[in-house]
Amino acid sequence: MNSELSFTEENYLKAIYHLSSEGSESVNTNSLAESMSTTPASANDMVKRLAQKKLIGYQKYKGANLLPKGKKVALSIIRKHRLWEVFLVEKLEFKWDEVHEIAEQLEHIKSPNLIKRLDKFLGYPTMDPHGDPIPNEDGVMKETVRASISDVKIGSSGIVVAVNNDDTLLLQHLDSIGIKLGSRIHILDRMDFDGSVSLTIDEGAKQFISKTVAENLMITLTEKK
Repeated sequence: MNSELSFTEENYLKAIYHLSSEGSESVNTNSLAESMSTTPASANDMVKRLAQKKLIGYQKYKGANLLPKGKKVALSIIRKHRLWEVFLVEKLEFKWDEVHEIAEQLEHIKSPNLIKRLDKFLGYPTMDPHGDPIPNEDGVMKETVRASISDVKIGSSGIVVAVNNDDTLLLQHLDSIGIKLGSRIHILDRMDFDGSVSLTIDEGAKQFISKTVAENLMITLTEKK
């Protein structure tokens, strides 16, 4: 499907998917250039190349959006990336803050048979180590209803299902305070002054997290005990 695409072309398709609403909205070249750490001129050249290959649609001043073929490629790359992250954490015992850069390299392996066997070996996981859904072979992702800790009501309880940011320092901080996927969170209070939140983790002692941490921690709500 994407054997003729370069690593860079695949990365652009993945970036367009992430920057848009699951590939359905247009992304301007300035945003794309920033995401890819390149110049708007270089991003514009790549967008034109991908448009010529019928992978994206592009209109000047409106931006780029994924066409069905391009979306299929993007989801395939995302699928491989997230499966490799699961493998690295579960089988090679990497920490969840160590796997992103390695998976960035492994996601470009072309062999569909390898990825199919990897998926089976891992037990067909639906979530990566950060709680992001893994697309299946058909590009379908199992989504869960979730909300950030910043958005839920005081007194709510929930299970941590995702971290919206894979920044190494954030993940290390979560490790240091004992928050991981599956942790049970109870929201005690939210400070009007700075948006920080007091909570308990797995029914332990009260702790405080910053507004930034709260915004990036996603939970599924559960009934209060």
